[in-house]
Amino acid sequence: MLGLSIALISVGLAAGMAFSGSATGVGIAGRVTAGVLSEKPHLFGIMLILQSLPGTQGFYGLVAAFLTLVRLGILGGTAPDMSIAQGLQVFAALIPIMLGQYFSAIWQGEASAASALMVAKEESTAGRSLIIPALVETYAVLALLTSIILLFFAVQI
Repeated sequence: MLGLSIALISVGLAAGMAFSGSATGVGIAGRVTAGVLSEKPHLFGIMLILQSLPGTQGFYGLVAAFLTLVRLGILGGTAPDMSIAQGLQVFAALIPIMLGQYFSAIWQGEASAASALMVAKEESTAGRSLIIPALVETYAVLALLTSIILLFFAVQI
């Protein structure tokens, strides 16, 4: 039963860290986009996109939590009897989500804020401004894929 507890704590940490990183990143971008919109309200569309981008990591954390619960059989109604080693395997499989989503969301917020300033200075860069935070998104996707691969191919349940 201790193994299952470790696995469930891991699920909570993975989702919680992804949500926390997203909230922080969206807040970082929001401070800048709000300033831009106070002077250039016609840029609302691009500013909304730039502010929203760091929120995707929260969804990745939710996907990882859901897939982990499916993998463990918990959503099917049967909680498995897991050893401590198995619980630690689940914890290890979710480390990419915990760290990757948390930090990439914050850095994506910084990148989105920089992009917002770029658009405020030169509006014709709006399309190109999306590339900067999108590059950070790449690593959030890689973290999600790594955890999924570990959960379904490395964790022995």
